[in-house]
Amino acid sequence: MARQAADFTVESGQAKMAQLLQAQSSFDALWNHDDDQGVGALRAIDQAGRDDFLMVGGAGAKSAMDAIKAGNSVLKATVLYPPTMAASAIDLARALGQGKGVGGLAEFEIPSSLTLYSAVVTKDNVDQYLPTGFI
Repeated sequence: MARQAADFTVESGQAKMAQLLQAQSSFDALWNHDDDQGVGALRAIDQAGRDDFLMVGGAGAKSAMDAIKAGNSVLKATVLYPPTMAASAIDLARALGQGKGVGGLAEFEIPSSLTLYSAVVTKDNVDQYLPTGFI
C-alpha cells in the first residue's frame, strides 16, 4: 500500500498526488485525509488523465460535495468530521478534570473510548449534507 503525507494543503496535495500517480501505475482506491488537499489531488489526477480508481476524502468541504454531486471525477464520497466532535471532546475533558461522569451514562467513570458518528456523503445523499459543507 503506497502512502504519501500531503500536509493538508492544496499545493502539497497536488504535488504528492502527482508523485503517487507516477509511482503507482494502477490501484483501486485512494483515501484522501483532507478535502482541502483533495482539491490539489484532483488537479493532479485530472492532469494525469487518470480515472481508473475511486477516491474518498475526509472533512466535508463544499468543493468536495460539489464534485461528488457533479459525478465527473474519481471523488465519490467524503466523510464528515463534524465540529461537534471538538465540543464533545472539550466537555469530556472538563468532566474528566473535574472528576465527574458523563450525563446520561450510568457509569461513574468516563469511557476510555468513545466513537462519534461521522456521516459518509455520497451522490445518493449529497443534497442532504451540502448546506453543511464548509468553504
